[in-house]
Amino acid sequence: MTKYANAFGRDDNTTIVRRKSNFLKDISSDKKAVFGLVVLSIFAFFALFAPWVAPHDPNGLDFDMLMPPSLQFPLGTDDLGRDLLSRVIHGTQISLFVGVSTVLIALVFGVALGLVAGYYGGWIDYVIMRYIDLQWAFPNFIIAVYLVAVFGAGLLNIIIAISLAFLDDFARIARSMVLTIKEEQYIAAAKVSGASSARILWRHILPNATAPIIVQATVSVSYAILGEASLSFLGLGVEADTPTWGLILADGRSFISRAWWLGLFPGIAIMLTVLSINFLGDGLRDHLDVREVKDV
Repeated sequence: MTKYANAFGRDDNTTIVRRKSNFLKDISSDKKAVFGLVVLSIFAFFALFAPWVAPHDPNGLDFDMLMPPSLQFPLGTDDLGRDLLSRVIHGTQISLFVGVSTVLIALVFGVALGLVAGYYGGWIDYVIMRYIDLQWAFPNFIIAVYLVAVFGAGLLNIIIAISLAFLDDFARIARSMVLTIKEEQYIAAAKVSGASSARILWRHILPNATAPIIVQATVSVSYAILGEASLSFLGLGVEADTPTWGLILADGRSFISRAWWLGLFPGIAIMLTVLSINFLGDGLRDHLDVREVKDV
């Protein structure tokens, strides 16, 4: 891409400051992003090492029911005598796995559709974007609920449902970036030099469209975690013996008046995770903001 840009006289002294600066330096100067990174690192640690970190079996009916938080049970026990701390720690695995996997699937297929639609245009663009417009007309959560209701509950179905619900967001962003980037002179130079469409899309257009896509992916992870928790709370999520934050909330709603810890602690876990991801997403947006340029 550099040789094409130089051929058309692009000023090499004009650089994108946010992209050129060190990522860790930028993030460390943002207190909210640091907070998000630290909290997410802690939750990621719990997710990876849950079987060794959790003090008890998350499904073990070994203790007295509805015991309040204490030194023995820092988060108390639920209505079946299960250790709430162990269930929240194991729930981190499901929530983060669903959040990351659904966004990765939506990103791959959504960006592919957006790239094809924006680059080729014509009837291909029309067909793809009419589908995207149709999906855009419905809230993501409604789409996810419908798909889970049709295909049934379960972890795999939840991942597929939330992925399809988020696909249109990535497709729209990718298409809008392609429509702008493909008019650049270095793209015309690449075409003249004989580069194939696939090479132009992969080597020249996609790298220059990554900034808004990465930010959207970061934000979408938090929405996916909320979506999984909401579906599980409604009874449309994973199996009843699988500890997830939404399912823990659903199990404790009947006892919330006399066992406040059943709703408080999983709710705090969801809040901290979503808030941390949003803070980190803001930091990434500032770091990757291609609109901030200056002459060096």
